[in-house]
Amino acid sequence: MKKIILFLTMLVGGLTAQAEDYTYLTFETTDGAKASVSVASDVTLSISGTTLTAGTQQFTLSNLSKMYFSTSDETTGISEVMKANLDEATEIYDLQGHKVSKEQMRCGVYIVKTKSRTYKMVVR
Repeated sequence: MKKIILFLTMLVGGLTAQAEDYTYLTFETTDGAKASVSVASDVTLSISGTTLTAGTQQFTLSNLSKMYFSTSDETTGISEVMKANLDEATEIYDLQGHKVSKEQMRCGVYIVKTKSRTYKMVVR
């Protein structure tokens, strides 16, 4: 009996050691975009209505296709942009480098600059 308990303890300890190798929690959306959150510090997951918050990232639950642990940051650079983020835009450029206004945006890819960051945005 002691051997079985010792074996199970070693097995659980081995699984815990393997889990420590994963430093990112990666979320993949239905359109294939990926966003990784570092789990090096304590990461908090919370759900409010239809929104999942993981660290500083927010996801709409209906747009998530999977979530998994990974050893590297798999962020694709494409993330869902909320209307509030677009309202904070200080500058918007098309891929030819022309400055455009929010009203001029049509289907396509844009570079959006806010006070806190710059990101790519796909308008469909």
